[in-house]
Amino acid sequence: MSMRRSFWLGGAALAALAAGGLAAATSADEPRVVKLQVKKFEYIPPSITLKKGEPVILELTTLDRLHGFVVQDLQLHADIPPNKTVRIPLTPQAAGTHEIACDIFCGTGHESLRGTIVVTE
Repeated sequence: MSMRRSFWLGGAALAALAAGGLAAATSADEPRVVKLQVKKFEYIPPSITLKKGEPVILELTTLDRLHGFVVQDLQLHADIPPNKTVRIPLTPQAAGTHEIACDIFCGTGHESLRGTIVVTE
């Protein structure tokens, strides 16, 4: 085999390894998905713990009726229609506890529909 041919094969192998490594890094770098279900009159789970600076996708669902999702401190707001999934990207920048509330009246007990997002260092 000529020197030129073995160099080309080596380059192709390196390119394949680099592409494979890049693909692995990309999938590992995707944000963590955090699922939150809403129903009369609770968020499930009632509290979510996130790490400061960690990118996540909040995945919100409800089966019973239209609900709201508001976290004033984190400037998050979404309407969650039944049988739909709402995805909200979030990278919290400060540690603390943030209240989740529903801003769409969903019946007697609406005021007790609360949850928390806890952001740790």
